[in-house]
Formats: sequence, structure tokens, C-alpha cells
Amino acid sequence: MIISNLHAFYDKSHILHGVNLSIAKGEIVALLGRNGSGRSTLAKAIMGLVQATGAVQWRGVNVLGDPPFKMARAGIAYVPESRDIFPKLTVAQNLMLGQQTSNRQPRWSFEDMYQLFPKLRERANTEAGVLSGGEQQMLTLCRSLMGDPDLIIIDEPTEGLAPLVVAQVADYLTMLKSKGVSVLLIEQKLTIAMRISDRVAVMGHGRIAFEGTPDQLRDRADVRHMWLEVNG
Repeated sequence: MIISNLHAFYDKSHILHGVNLSIAKGEIVALLGRNGSGRSTLAKAIMGLVQATGAVQWRGVNVLGDPPFKMARAGIAYVPESRDIFPKLTVAQNLMLGQQTSNRQPRWSFEDMYQLFPKLRERANTEAGVLSGGEQQMLTLCRSLMGDPDLIIIDEPTEGLAPLVVAQVADYLTMLKSKGVSVLLIEQKLTIAMRISDRVAVMGHGRIAFEGTPDQLRDRADVRHMWLEVNG
């Protein structure tokens, strides 16, 4: 995916100011920044959920402005921070809703999801609304995979999760990369982002303030201080 000169708006508020970013096949790109920097708006702009101008090239086609269902059919999955499970449906029914029909053999099955997160197997017939926060996050991630995406945009997947579940999410993202799935990871936890990503992009005031490898960001104390650290 190639994002070019992307601007996004909420009514008259101009949020994104000419964002340029690319995600290659099988690459994890971590999008870092403080709250309010524009990271979630970038995800929503890609998915056609906010007013935007510029270009989002996917497989040689500008898909900017396409509705979310078309993006999903094109192979782009989105996991919002709100998780958005169907609380009155069981775990298995939620996973079933994630499936898409296509001409190719799906890469993922129910059994794959249950092996990734064994807790989901235990809870397969349980209504999703009674799951813990960590279990709901597991379910949301797996439901997105059931659509067999080639790119998955994940907003704050480790927010509020216990360390053990955070480690499981990190393993999940690394597994996606090994299968050739691209990941745009919006994350607050610098440690996990720096450990599993191939590249990092730091946002500030609706722009990309830095882009490079995790090692390059480690060498840029000025960037971390200006755009990532909490200044008291």
C-alpha cells in the first residue's frame, strides 16, 4: 500500500496534513505518536470512514474513498481500538461472520484461530459480550484474519491488556508477517513496536515527523523526546 499526500477532515477540522507512507508485503510498520497526533484518523481515512483527499494505492488502484466493505473485499482488514465484537453472538459465530467467499483457498481456518488463542476454543460457544477484554481482543484479531486479508490495520491492540496477553498479540503479529501479511500497527507501547516492526513512523500534529528502522529511532533521542515522551 502506498499512501500519498493524504489529508483528512472532521467537518471543518483539518486533521491530517499531507501524510506519505508505504507498507510493503509482509512488512510490519508501527505508527507511533501521542494521543491526538492523527494515527487513528489515518486508519479511518484509509478505510473510507472520514472525509479525505490524496491517494491510497492498493494493487495499483487508488482506493481512497471506497467504503469499508469494498476495502475488506479487496483484502484490507481493520481492527479498531473499540474492538467491535458482536456481544450477543458466540465466539464461533463472530468468527463465522469474518469469513469471506473468494476464488482462492483461505489461509486460515477455525482450527488455526483456536491454535493461535486456545482460550477461544474454550469459549467457542460463549457469548462474546461476557469475554474478558483480552479475550475480546483475541476474538477481534481472529475474526479479521478469517476474512483472509493481505493487509491488516490494527489500532492499539494491546491497550489495557495483561502482559501475558500482550505477548500473545506480539506473537500473532509476528506470525502474520511470516505468512506474508502486511501490518500497519498503531501502538502506544514503544517496547513492543520497536521489537516486532520492520519500520516505524512517528506522527505529530497530523504529519509524519520521522520514518525509519527501530534502530534509527533508538538513535534519535530528539525525536523520541519531541513526539513520543510525556513531557511533564
